[in-house]
Amino acid sequence: MLRLILVRGLAAVLGVIAVILMYGGIVLAANGGSIYYALAGVALGISASLLFVKRREGVWLYGGIICVTMAWAIAEVGFDGWSLMPRLIAWLLFGLLVASPWVRGTLQPATMTSSIRKLFSWRGMAGCLLVAIALGSAIHMTSPRRFDPRYQAGMVSFPEVRAAAGGAESGRDWPQWGGNLAGERFSPLTQITPNNVGQLELAWTAPVAATEAGKTGGLEVTPLMVNGIVYSCSGTHEIFAVDAETGKPVWHSPVLGAPGRPCRGIAYYRVPNATGACAGRILTATGTALLVALDARTGKPCSDFGTNGKVNLLEGLSTAPEGYYRVTSAPQIVRGKVVLGGWVSDGQYWGEPSGAIRAFDAVTGKLAWAWDMGRPDRTGAPPPGESYTRATPNSWAPMSADEKLGLVYVPTGNATPDYFGAQRRSFDDKYSSSVVALDADSGRVRWSFQTTHHDVWDYDVASQPVLTDISTGGHVVPAVVQFTKRGEIFVLDRRTGTPLRPVIEKPAPQDGKVPQERLSPTQPFSDAMPSFRNPDVRESDMWGVTPLDQLWCRIRFRQARYEGPLTPPGTTPSISSPGYVGGMNWGTGAVDVDHGVMVFTSGRVANYVRLIERRKADAMGVKPIGDGSKASDYGGMAAQAGTPYAADIKLFMSPLAIPCQAPPLGFISAVDLVTGKLVWSRPFGTMFGLQFGTPAIGGPIVTRAGLAFIGASIDGRMQAIDIKTGKEVWHSQLPRGAFGTPITYTSPKSGRQFVVIAAGSSPQLAGNDDAVLMAFALKRR
Repeated sequence: MLRLILVRGLAAVLGVIAVILMYGGIVLAANGGSIYYALAGVALGISASLLFVKRREGVWLYGGIICVTMAWAIAEVGFDGWSLMPRLIAWLLFGLLVASPWVRGTLQPATMTSSIRKLFSWRGMAGCLLVAIALGSAIHMTSPRRFDPRYQAGMVSFPEVRAAAGGAESGRDWPQWGGNLAGERFSPLTQITPNNVGQLELAWTAPVAATEAGKTGGLEVTPLMVNGIVYSCSGTHEIFAVDAETGKPVWHSPVLGAPGRPCRGIAYYRVPNATGACAGRILTATGTALLVALDARTGKPCSDFGTNGKVNLLEGLSTAPEGYYRVTSAPQIVRGKVVLGGWVSDGQYWGEPSGAIRAFDAVTGKLAWAWDMGRPDRTGAPPPGESYTRATPNSWAPMSADEKLGLVYVPTGNATPDYFGAQRRSFDDKYSSSVVALDADSGRVRWSFQTTHHDVWDYDVASQPVLTDISTGGHVVPAVVQFTKRGEIFVLDRRTGTPLRPVIEKPAPQDGKVPQERLSPTQPFSDAMPSFRNPDVRESDMWGVTPLDQLWCRIRFRQARYEGPLTPPGTTPSISSPGYVGGMNWGTGAVDVDHGVMVFTSGRVANYVRLIERRKADAMGVKPIGDGSKASDYGGMAAQAGTPYAADIKLFMSPLAIPCQAPPLGFISAVDLVTGKLVWSRPFGTMFGLQFGTPAIGGPIVTRAGLAFIGASIDGRMQAIDIKTGKEVWHSQLPRGAFGTPITYTSPKSGRQFVVIAAGSSPQLAGNDDAVLMAFALKRR
């Protein structure tokens, strides 16, 4: 009796699944999707009914479902293991239960001839599966191959050493956020090599905060190392210094920021011909909109800078809720000036604070110039009673600089709010989502290049412009390489902004446009470079843990508009691929200057977007968010107050909070900057110990010895990668995710090369109560 109850319980569970598959399958088919799920649901329902009445035919029908499913799955995705998983694993697991002796022993023998019984034997089932595999393979092999833009420029082997074009600074320190002003993230050190990297061991750890208040918020910092001292910051902008050899504390500042407003980096400045207090100083711009100068030796405020070592960055800005303007990236220092932009709260209302770019004297803290794109002729502070132009594109990402050319390179975002732009002004549309070269002495625009026209996808330029010299046509050209969230890589002459690799304007999708909006008819594509904009998304790309959540994702895909890259948002759902996390984000890339090869990560997670009419949004109670200090302040509904539409923005995820797209979702790749061709590309980030490919936060560095070091993946691994092959040659499991970029240096005390990374997750994923700096070095002999 118990066995019968268990069999009928199994049949009931299968019956419920069958109903879900039938209903969802009908909805999917009605939206133009696959008919498989509806048919599978019907067949499973019949099998469950037969099992419930103790008919052994139910077992064989279930086996037939597995055979058909095998053929369908392979026809759709070939033998890709991650893609096959949701299509087959659940069916096979239930199949083991259905075919188990305690189920078959409870059922009545099937009434059939001996020849038919042989057909439904284990040998028959094996034959059925072999036929299914062959049929599925034949269909898959004859299906059209889709275009992957990673390979559009072709592939090339890792090049030989080229004549050094310069650009990378030699030295044992790591004095700037990107290694040097150019942001190349290249170290000339060679002590750690692909041959001995396996001998790396943990040399020291240092907590990132001395106070309980400093332990809150995420950690995304890239430290600095100057003159034997490592400088860093906590998630609440507690600046600290530790000994580069031992990790022992040197000093800590008070908490200068607020939780949830990340400190991604700080800057070091040596005052020319100065001695004594603050001759060397740490400059940082905080999440509470302060520019702060501290003595690099003691951590005490520099009294000659601003007011008691601080400058209020809210001066000149329009009134806004607390936290709507703050600085999240390390400031850039060029020609004695501290240049910075600021993070402006995404998509909350039209008229948010200005995105003005400002430069302050690195010694006195006095305003040197301001670039207010709405008032380009005024380079000083606004007069009393006025403010910098509201709602202009901002620059929250790291900047780079060229001292010789006297230029600072500013990556800009789109004007607020993000997903509706009819009210944007001519200067907003000119400079949004661009790289802008400003004169370091005057703040005047020298040139600008736009990566996305009239950006309504939140494709702000998040990566630091990388300045490097490229050999082309027999000449060495000073270049700027700009990564984008769109996945496009633009290579420009950094003197003029002229593309060094052809940029093509291609027609852009226009369907779904809301009445008041104006869309750009074309968008720029860098077709002479590999692109990481992703292959066009298809229904068969939808993923899940089981057939049920995969079915849900398929339905959502079919119910949305998708016309390829830059599908515009509208009042019906649309898919934006890649989404606002990129493509390439603020982690940027690293250049092996000896070979002219750049290493970087990219992501593939899409967004699910819908505009909501203001009347409906008001009825739903959609209002501007808080100060951005909580995870709930990111994603979801963007009020876009002052415009006709709110915006519902989500990562394209299943109800199980798993991306709807099949893995891999993240890559690490190398591109030859001289030829413009891909050298290698592989999934980045693991799950269950397997190469899954996860989105990356943070970036790599490279060394002259031929290694790339990187954390960045959500699996919490620190890796060393052979840049010639892309293969991992060493890793260490960290206690938390490492979402900042590592650094490497030589300790002046011992001559040992260290690699240091901050492990502490991000403010949107978790706090950093146990966040630490971790230093690795070769084992002492």
